[in-house]
Amino acid sequence: MPIYMDRHDVSEEVTAENVAQLHKQDLKIQHKFGCRGLTYWFDEKRGTAFCLIEAPDKQTIEKMHNQAHGEVPNQIIEVDSKIVESFLGRIEDPENAQNAGLNIINDPAFRMVMVIGLEIISLKKHGANKFISPLQKHNESFIRILSRFQGSVVKQNADYFLVSFESVTKAVLCALDLQSGFAELNNGIDKDTINIKIGLSAGVPVTEKASLFEDTIKSAERMCNNVKHQIVLSTEVKELYKSENINVFINNKSVFTLSPADEKLLNLLIDYTERNWGNANLNVDDFNRQLGFSKSQLYRKMISVTGKSPNTFLKEYRLNEALKLLNKQTGNISEIAFETGFSSLSYFSKCFQNRYGLLPSDYLRTKRS
Repeated sequence: MPIYMDRHDVSEEVTAENVAQLHKQDLKIQHKFGCRGLTYWFDEKRGTAFCLIEAPDKQTIEKMHNQAHGEVPNQIIEVDSKIVESFLGRIEDPENAQNAGLNIINDPAFRMVMVIGLEIISLKKHGANKFISPLQKHNESFIRILSRFQGSVVKQNADYFLVSFESVTKAVLCALDLQSGFAELNNGIDKDTINIKIGLSAGVPVTEKASLFEDTIKSAERMCNNVKHQIVLSTEVKELYKSENINVFINNKSVFTLSPADEKLLNLLIDYTERNWGNANLNVDDFNRQLGFSKSQLYRKMISVTGKSPNTFLKEYRLNEALKLLNKQTGNISEIAFETGFSSLSYFSKCFQNRYGLLPSDYLRTKRS
């Protein structure tokens, strides 16, 4: 039977005891609806409660809540219990609450979400198959550092980590240790080959989106993949860190905080790019019109946030998509060139070589060797 998580937006008068009472009322009648309440989270500060329920479907959960106490959820999404546990640390009531007459669990589901990416600077030294070796040595180091700061790894592959933290201070300090550990391990050997990028955002598990922490993950990924600095924080993460540390923030030039205006620009930019990057006719003037900036304004803002001009940003976005297709070996090089918005195979090959140090054909040859 599927598992769902729902979100209840509650008033500031609601306490953890009130939520525990509502949860208890659900448990009394859940058998009538074929449901099983697993646990819940309550965040008094943000006025949210989240229930984890095994149920036939979303409608049945609404009916059960309505009959039990009348508090119908604001949103319900289907979830994977393993992913929930990775993000939130449990899928059942804590042991110290299980024997209580009233299971009062004052445990917020709010989390810091970190995305770690290893950015490819050049493929010339390692090619394709040999590139996994330098990535692997860094990943082993990352696991040790994340464990030390109680980061829970939700997802991992060769050049990507998705990590959840309860503590914003541990998350930020972990990012700094990851950066210094990467530099120490790299020790100049692969400095022209790969670069570490870290995005750190914060949020709740259920919003208006279809999957768990979707908004927060997207924010962290966009900062990691598109902002020019190695460690990038949302404004909210910085303010939370200051609230935990006597209004003092880290004096480190490598930690960059996006302003709310920068975050808005980044989201507008990526949303538009994701919808249109495959169109070979897309140009800078289209960005100006759609984002509402003059040509000079957009140039300055994009250089400030991404470190790239609009032309360079679009070209490198397309090259990154092309590299993904080459790694999947989806289609031949000509097909990939046109699919990713390049006007000719020769121009695509030139841009690819300038960006990664290898022609696309040479890169594919290293994958086969």
